[in-house]
Amino acid sequence: MNSTPRPITSLARDVLGVFKLRIGFMIMITALVGMVVSTGPTPGMVKVLVLALTVLLASASAGAFNQYYEHDSDRLMARTRGRAFVTGALPHTPAWLVLIALLLIAAVWAAAHWLNPSAAMFVFLGAFFYAVVYTVWLKRRSWLNIVVGGLAGSFAVLAGAAAVDPVLGPLPCLLAAVLFLWTPPHFWSLAIANEAEYKAAGVPMLPVVVGVPRASRIVLLSTVALAITSLLPIFFGAGIIHFVGAATGGGYFVYKAWLLARAPSRQTAMGSFFASLIQLSLLLVATTLDSLL
Repeated sequence: MNSTPRPITSLARDVLGVFKLRIGFMIMITALVGMVVSTGPTPGMVKVLVLALTVLLASASAGAFNQYYEHDSDRLMARTRGRAFVTGALPHTPAWLVLIALLLIAAVWAAAHWLNPSAAMFVFLGAFFYAVVYTVWLKRRSWLNIVVGGLAGSFAVLAGAAAVDPVLGPLPCLLAAVLFLWTPPHFWSLAIANEAEYKAAGVPMLPVVVGVPRASRIVLLSTVALAITSLLPIFFGAGIIHFVGAATGGGYFVYKAWLLARAPSRQTAMGSFFASLIQLSLLLVATTLDSLL
């Protein structure tokens, strides 16, 4: 039996992977942008740090629960069978559930204490919708799983806005709507690329339920709806920088989604998926600059 201890870097990589920190950082950024676009007194550095950390902790707890809950089904897909709970690199023990609960409780308590109850509620809802509504209730039951689960990102935006002013204005609400509309075509593009794996794993993602050609057309229609919605803030106080970023990113995403709908394949699906990341990045950067300059 090999008793050689694992390198600390390998262990740290596995632990960080369980918490899905790359997704967590993206959600944290959306929360900070929600804070930037909200009208109200300029938040101090303490509020900014508390918002960032509480959203990151809540997201990490939800991500860890997702991997803990799905460790059996994750082994059925090539994309997920290398995760630490699947390979045994980390023990799948109830102690993880205690840690996950403590992280979420700490995040919500800190948000309520240093921000306000409204911000704390949105921090909690973001984690709850990803961990419970998406992972437990919907992922293996309905193709609407990612549609409803996508509210997790929207709640992060609202948490940031509520940290400045619990009375939410139109700009953060529109940005939350954009995040809600962004998630389905983003994830469905990836699901089309990996349709065979989801089918083998028994996960009813949209392309598994309706077929790849129809799912590709739905991705295009939902991307058009996203692009149009991302332009609406111009009517509620956003400036030209936001408009240019939204139009550029949205137009690029629509183009890649059109290529996918015209000729569905793994290549065009991944092109649409990466375009969604570019679109969101451009939008968040442009929205932030527009609000600060």
